[in-house]
Amino acid sequence: MHKFDTKVQLLKYRVLREVARLAWEDALLENVTEIPKLIAPGKVPTMRCCVYKERAILSERVRLAIGGNRHNPRVIRVIDIACEDCPAGGYEVTSACRGCLAHRCEEACKRDAISFDRTQKAYIDKTKCVECGACAKACPYTAIHNFKRPCEQSCKVRAITMGKEKEAVIDYEKCISCGACVYACPFGAITDRSYILDVIDLLKRREEAPVYALVAPSIAGQFAYARLGQIVSAMRQLGFERVYEVALGADMVAAKEAEELEGREFMTSSCCPAFVSYIEKNFPELKGNISSSLSPAGTLAKRLKEREPACKLVFIGPCTAKKAEIQRAEYEGTLDSVLTFEELQALIDSREIDVASLEDTTMSEASPYGRRFARSGGVAEAVLSVRAEEGKEAVRTVSCSGIDECRSALLKASKGVLNARFLEGMACAGGCVGGAGCLRHEEKNRMEVERSAEEAEPRTVLGAVAAFDE
Repeated sequence: MHKFDTKVQLLKYRVLREVARLAWEDALLENVTEIPKLIAPGKVPTMRCCVYKERAILSERVRLAIGGNRHNPRVIRVIDIACEDCPAGGYEVTSACRGCLAHRCEEACKRDAISFDRTQKAYIDKTKCVECGACAKACPYTAIHNFKRPCEQSCKVRAITMGKEKEAVIDYEKCISCGACVYACPFGAITDRSYILDVIDLLKRREEAPVYALVAPSIAGQFAYARLGQIVSAMRQLGFERVYEVALGADMVAAKEAEELEGREFMTSSCCPAFVSYIEKNFPELKGNISSSLSPAGTLAKRLKEREPACKLVFIGPCTAKKAEIQRAEYEGTLDSVLTFEELQALIDSREIDVASLEDTTMSEASPYGRRFARSGGVAEAVLSVRAEEGKEAVRTVSCSGIDECRSALLKASKGVLNARFLEGMACAGGCVGGAGCLRHEEKNRMEVERSAEEAEPRTVLGAVAAFDE
């Protein structure tokens, strides 16, 4: 069995694999209701209170695996009946409270929400508490703890709250589709809708139009059981006529952003769709400072469609926000569908492809700089390399890893005090190597991207773009 970070990922994979297997066999319609019984057989529960609830939740997972409600464009969804057993949230006094005489927590609270029982242990009145955290900071025993749910903790844009039944609720006016909550939820109650059936349909009809895979550079090291060249060969066996490096699109973006920066006092990158969405929703005054470039995948897809209008293009990467990106007006006519690395693994296994027995198929279109787009700092480095290649002076750049760093830099930029002309923003910690759709989330991901960059053809960014144009 393949290695996943959590059993939640494994469960998601099993559902996707079974959906894909039946879709290949044109047997999904008549067997879709049997999938929950296949994954949760018998009468002994292994995940929930009873096997019937397990199957009810699995039915919801199957529904999203086949695309969910096609009239609802939201990418990140909550499975209500799967959301349970998380603390209600907020500040609580723990058993570490010693009932001290100082009562610093009471002094720190401006809302009179702290009281004491007969043993002098502190108690928080939730009807008065505004969750400011002053009491927790004041307590000398650190006895007051903020019991935030994992999904709330992971959501740096504060898009998740609790509903009437204590289930997670997503505020889509704030959500940037980064998928952090998807990876963080221990119950798998939050997930992303899948387009795996759309991709299978494209591959089945590949005689009508060739289907190409556009693979993100963060794929390096994701499939630990095989070499990258074998995974590329497996994609070819699935029916993708050719596999392109999105890193080549990254080279194209770096070249354009370096040119665009020449006429701007301040500009942000446009490579991360969640970062772009974050600016639009939280710093609308800076929208005009976003680079006009499409993302690397969108840029490469546009160029390929110009060459071959009939081709179908599928992005494969770590990014749930990419599923929202392709719905934007400026991306019309570029990518046809999106898969995460999790979904790619399920797709490969649905065809029972023996990856370890395959020969390597190489990808060598991109520069080392293009491949480094997968980790934080790579975009800025590529833009600076283009300026150096063109004999232009270097400019000050800032690279942000994760929304917290992005928020800090954007606040400074909005006040005109950010000492930089170019801001690179990545919504996921570490960059794309930390995306929600990764099979593995570990420091080794960044190291593998560096190794992949070192193995790339020794081209410059402009050299890689020129080679594509020949």
